[in-house]
Amino acid sequence: MLDFIGDIHGHADKLEALLQKMGYEKQNGTYRHHERKALFLGDYIDRGPKIRETLEIVKAMVDEGHATALMGNHEYNAICFNFEGKKGGHLRKHLIKNIVQHYETLQQFHGSQGEYAYYLDWFKTLPLYVETNEFKAVHACWDNKHIGLLKHTLNEGRLTDDLIYQSAMEGSDFYNAVDQTLKGKELTMPNGLHFFDKEKNKRTEIRIKWWEDPTKMTYKAISVENLEMLPETPIHLGELTSLDFYPTHEKIVFFGHYWLNGQPEFYKHNICCLDYSVAKGGKLVAYRFNGEGQLDANHLVYV
Repeated sequence: MLDFIGDIHGHADKLEALLQKMGYEKQNGTYRHHERKALFLGDYIDRGPKIRETLEIVKAMVDEGHATALMGNHEYNAICFNFEGKKGGHLRKHLIKNIVQHYETLQQFHGSQGEYAYYLDWFKTLPLYVETNEFKAVHACWDNKHIGLLKHTLNEGRLTDDLIYQSAMEGSDFYNAVDQTLKGKELTMPNGLHFFDKEKNKRTEIRIKWWEDPTKMTYKAISVENLEMLPETPIHLGELTSLDFYPTHEKIVFFGHYWLNGQPEFYKHNICCLDYSVAKGGKLVAYRFNGEGQLDANHLVYV
C-alpha cells in the first residue's frame, strides 16, 4: 500500500494537489493517509518556486513515519557542492553550470543559512535505494552489480561522510556505483554528434534505457531522449562499461530522473519511470502500488 511519487523539484503546490487527490490529509502540519504511505523517488530541490515548502512537506512525512524519501542526484549534488575537499575546494566544483543548476535552491534559502545546512544534513540520511520482496525503488538506475556493491558498502543504504568523499573519486567502482544509481547510464553519441540540454549545456552523451539489451539496440532506440539526429545504427558495444540490463523477470522497479513527456505510461510490465517533467510544465506523477506483480495503468495518478 505505497504511493510512489516522482521528481518534485520544488513544486510544492503540485505535490499538495497530488497528495490530496490520493486521499492524504494534513493533520498537525503533516500529510498522512489512514492506510497508505508515500515513497518519494528523489529530486526535491532546484528549479521550482517552492523548494523550502517541498522539503518541509517531504521531511515531515518521513519524520512522522508516513513516507520514505530516497536520495536523488540533485540532493547528492547539493551535498558535494558544499562538501569541502581534503585538498581545498569542494567535491562538486563551483562551475557556472553547477551554480546555475543549484541557483534556485540557494536563492530561496538566502538569509537562512542554518536552515539550508539543516536540510543538507538531512540529505545525508536519505537511502540510495529500497528493495522489498515485492518491488525495487531507486532514483535513476537499478543495476544489480552496482546495487550489490552499495549493499556491502553503505550504512543501511546511506552515505557516511567518509563514503561521500569516496564517491567523488572518479574511476573507482564505488564512484561508478553511486554515479549510475543516482544519474543513470550514459553512452557517447557517434560521429561527434551533440545536443543542448534543457539548461543549455552541450551534451555529447545520451541517457540510455538500462532495461534494454544493448546488443539488440540502435543509438536512436536506446536513448531515453527522443533525439532526431541519432542514427538507427547498432551501438558500439565497446563504449559501454557493462552489457548488463534489467530483465523482464525481475520485480517491478520504480524510478524518476528522466524528464519524460506526454501521457504517463510504462516501458515494460516491470519498468515504471515517474518523472514527467513537472519542472518544465509537465505532470507530477504517482503510482499507487498494492503488491501487484505487474504494473497497472489504472494505478497511475497525476496532476
